[in-house]
Amino acid sequence: MLPQLAKKSITENPKKLANLIDLVNLPLTLRDFVGQSQISRLGCFMRVWSYIKANNLQDPNNKNVVNCDKQLSKILLGKSQVELVELPTLVKLHFPKEPK
Repeated sequence: MLPQLAKKSITENPKKLANLIDLVNLPLTLRDFVGQSQISRLGCFMRVWSYIKANNLQDPNNKNVVNCDKQLSKILLGKSQVELVELPTLVKLHFPKEPK
């Protein structure tokens, strides 16, 4: 279920939802990580999150920090640690901006 604020935002501006779920051709770095040539931004973020959970990359002392391994670091601008709030922004950088 979506939070009430997210539901309101999507119903007022359906283009925001389309930007999250439209399939996009991925750059080579993300293509290697995800294993697909096309994926939505939301799908890509979910794959990154699944990778973090599967490889136990959250800092045990601070769950708001992700300790990047070599593969994750490649797609997160070479950072060794990333805060959870930064993740969506760093993933979004790989997706081209649509012309207006």
